[in-house]
Amino acid sequence: QVQLVESGGGLVQAGGSLRLSCTASGRSFSNYGMGWFRQAPGNERDFVAAISWSGGRTYYADSVKGRFTISRDNAKNTLYLQMNSLKPDDTAVYYCAATTLGFSIERTAFGSWGQGTQVTVSS
Repeated sequence: QVQLVESGGGLVQAGGSLRLSCTASGRSFSNYGMGWFRQAPGNERDFVAAISWSGGRTYYADSVKGRFTISRDNAKNTLYLQMNSLKPDDTAVYYCAATTLGFSIERTAFGSWGQGTQVTVSS
């Protein structure tokens, strides 16, 4: 399995930006489809964005479309989530995840997860 470590979370005002990173180690990163999920207190872990193993295909939740951008650098074993125009509703713990499928948006398809990074957006 691949090991994942997120970074880049923090406190930001509404309208601001953050970039999350997820560094992978272990098995070959480029073999995995990747995704970002988030979980707010009392809520389930929700899908945010996904990217195919090559980076050629992406998909976003409606709630973040046009504001967030997922990308990956296979040479650096790193996944990114650029978050712009942040809203208080974006406050959550953000998790990166890996799937052995080339691409998926289904939470149950992801077998490797990071520990999460907190994003807090103040109004």
